[in-house]
Amino acid sequence: MPIQDPTLAELADELKSLEIDRFDHEFAWDLGTRIRRRASEAGHDVAIEIRHGNDVIFATLVGRATIDNFDWTRRKCAVVHRFQRSSLAMRLEAEQSGYDFNTRFRLPQADFVASGGGVPLMLKGGTFIGSVGVSGLPNVEDHRLISETLKVVPA
Repeated sequence: MPIQDPTLAELADELKSLEIDRFDHEFAWDLGTRIRRRASEAGHDVAIEIRHGNDVIFATLVGRATIDNFDWTRRKCAVVHRFQRSSLAMRLEAEQSGYDFNTRFRLPQADFVASGGGVPLMLKGGTFIGSVGVSGLPNVEDHRLISETLKVVPA
């Protein structure tokens, strides 16, 4: 049974609840390995990517995920970087408002995709510091793999 889409209000509240105290390479490594462990234990085939700004500082493939999954994480993270919101929130907003995401914002499909699985990393107080991208599951599940792991990572 597919997971139901969250509401935009739920995603906005979630984003505030996921703010972190600090961000450095150790934090990124810890978060990335925790997401990897969760994915592996659940038998998920995913790509995981963590970025500081546009720089990739953690990347891994789990199971049968392929290098093509990194194209999806890159495009999801590009949406996060551009809007400082989750790529899932941007997909839902476009669907609910009845517009094509890429056309509305004049963004090339080769570089941006509004599909769940890109989550902003925000410092407490709302400063955007980076992004996490996951690809390989249905898009809401990609998003939840990140958000559920972020909730338990020590800041």
